[in-house]
Amino acid sequence: MEHKNNDCNNLTPEVIKKLVESAHEAKKMSHSPYSKFRVGAAILTEEDKVIKGCNVENASYTLGVCAERCAIFKAISDGHKKFKALAIACDVIGLNLAPCGACRQIMHEFGGDYLIVLSQPDFTYKTITMNELLPFGFDDSDLNREKINYTN
Repeated sequence: MEHKNNDCNNLTPEVIKKLVESAHEAKKMSHSPYSKFRVGAAILTEEDKVIKGCNVENASYTLGVCAERCAIFKAISDGHKKFKALAIACDVIGLNLAPCGACRQIMHEFGGDYLIVLSQPDFTYKTITMNELLPFGFDDSDLNREKINYTN
């Protein structure tokens, strides 16, 4: 296991291990009949609740949703908007699967200071922070910056 920045939000190795296990459990629920690329995610809320999500594909390919967004949307719909960590799991040997760009932007919307745990099928993992995963992320502070006076 590679441990980098594990003290982000003061998470213990035991908490991270449980989160990785939850992501692998979520992966089992994946609906991926087209790609056969199962992904699971587990997000740890500020209140220490673990919420799981999996990727859900659709015959109309662009209508699917990634595991990371599934977990975040479930958390949001349950009233959670502050997160300590998010773990991701896939079936590819030797791959610490990183989220796609759309997931990174959604993840960034809810803070840049939480831990991202990228795990492999053997439960080994690598950790990074959200800010490392998406440096210079776009958020609401960018919308509120001073702008030039533009008239059409």
